[in-house]
Amino acid sequence: MIVHPELRRAARHARRALLAATLLQGAVAVTHLAQAVLLAVALADVARGDTGRLPPLLGAVLGIVAARAGLGTWQRHTATRAGARVRVRLRDELLAHLGQLGPAHLTSARAGAVRTTLVDGVEGVDAYVTRYLPQLLITLTVPPLLLAALAVVEPRALLGLVPALLLALFGPRAWDRLLARRGKEHWDTYEGLGADYLEALQGMPALRAAGAVGRTRERLQERSAALHRATVAKLRASLVDTGLTDLAIQGGTAAAALLACWSAVTGSTAATGTYLVLLLASECFRPVRDLSREWHAGYLGVSAADGLATLRIARPSVPDTGTEQAQWPGPPQLRFEGVEFTYDGAEAPALHGVTFTAEAGRTTALVGPSGAGKSTLLALLLRHRDPQRGRIAAGGRDVAAYTLASLRQGIAVVSQDTYLFHASIADNLRLARPDAPDDELVRAARAAGVHDEIAALPDGYGTVLGERGATLSGGQRQRLALARALLADAPVLVLDEATSAVDERREADIVRELLGAAGGRTVLVVAHRLAAARHADRIVVLDGGRVDAVGSHADLVADGGLYARLVKAGHAHEGELAA
Repeated sequence: MIVHPELRRAARHARRALLAATLLQGAVAVTHLAQAVLLAVALADVARGDTGRLPPLLGAVLGIVAARAGLGTWQRHTATRAGARVRVRLRDELLAHLGQLGPAHLTSARAGAVRTTLVDGVEGVDAYVTRYLPQLLITLTVPPLLLAALAVVEPRALLGLVPALLLALFGPRAWDRLLARRGKEHWDTYEGLGADYLEALQGMPALRAAGAVGRTRERLQERSAALHRATVAKLRASLVDTGLTDLAIQGGTAAAALLACWSAVTGSTAATGTYLVLLLASECFRPVRDLSREWHAGYLGVSAADGLATLRIARPSVPDTGTEQAQWPGPPQLRFEGVEFTYDGAEAPALHGVTFTAEAGRTTALVGPSGAGKSTLLALLLRHRDPQRGRIAAGGRDVAAYTLASLRQGIAVVSQDTYLFHASIADNLRLARPDAPDDELVRAARAAGVHDEIAALPDGYGTVLGERGATLSGGQRQRLALARALLADAPVLVLDEATSAVDERREADIVRELLGAAGGRTVLVVAHRLAAARHADRIVVLDGGRVDAVGSHADLVADGGLYARLVKAGHAHEGELAA
């Protein structure tokens, strides 16, 4: 009966509501006891042939039944409100913590497993906290009080009731360790199956293109069979628990009934006492039966508790120790000073002694071959990770001095992997600025080269997009993400392969419009295709995690180094496409 710390923590989110629900459940238990006493008196009167008090006694019983119905409804409504509060607060806390963990956490945790924990796991916690815990308190309170009352009426009845109650309450605890192990196996399998299904749904286009749908279906069938086996194994252990509890309840009730009958035959107990023993013995076991039922209802919460705790205690890859707000009076200068970083398990550093400056209010492009370290630099700037050596400064202060929330709010990022939500185009664009006026919305869309296409839609900016923007082309999704970043009006704008899904001729036009619209911002452009970089005020060429060269497009081409070779290779590629 030891309650998992994570479940106790969840219960604290709705202490008053849970206390009220428990008290109401106690009141329901009191109505059962009052009904038993009244029925015992009525039956004793009938046995003596005295029916004068029978109508008022039966009327009182009916009144108690009606009161119990009202109290039960009130208790369920109170428990439901408490459960809603627990779910909302728990999910809010976990989602906020996920935000603190950042993208680095999801590189090691599967999104489907996290979804299962946040949805199904929290639902299980709700049932455990709002149904099992109140019933546990009632079970620990009511039977001892009834035993004390029965000891006054007929002490010998305790000889059958006490051992049966102890067996019903503590006998199943012998299976707790097995149940815990079976529950963890079941939850791990369930979590893994949820992750596999989500991954298969998200990757269906790739699976279909590779002809791997059949193999994926077979793998999911094997996973489903494993979940079935884990579920059956858990049920076997649970049925032993239930069977032992039922055996103790039935045996204890039968023993109490035999003792009551013996007392009646020998005349040691009056008729009223005999009926009280029979009816109160049944009421002794009612909380135990209810506890067994609520245990099964909330068992998913017990199984998910470890997963919830693991998610809660996970530590972000970077500590949020900054105290200053990233509220610069103007576009800040970005300074990278001797930055070095090596990924865990990597043999070579991703960045080695990188030093350069992105001037305030100007556009700086980062170019270089794949694996040169461009994306790693952006991750360090946003503090998804911290450099092992060197530092990154924004506005003259180390980025670690700023709070993570204010730093990331001051930097708008558009990456090649854009994410659009199942909402209207306007809602997607206003993600960072929900109060942005319509004219600014249109201005940002024009700068991103997507306004005309939006206006041509039947509902315009009110058009609802499919999940992940599935109803749009790759280029349209990227341009909407560009408009969203411009509308955010952050002093720093980062374009990470932001036009990779747009054809190269259109790309140059969009980049020119973007740089014009981004006036007054510090812009950092990461690009493989050099059409997105040639209009930058300054270009930083990276190669093998080091700065190879820094300069303007014309100077770097004239230098004849790596950048010139990349430009030449790009022209050759354009010639092949034209041919």
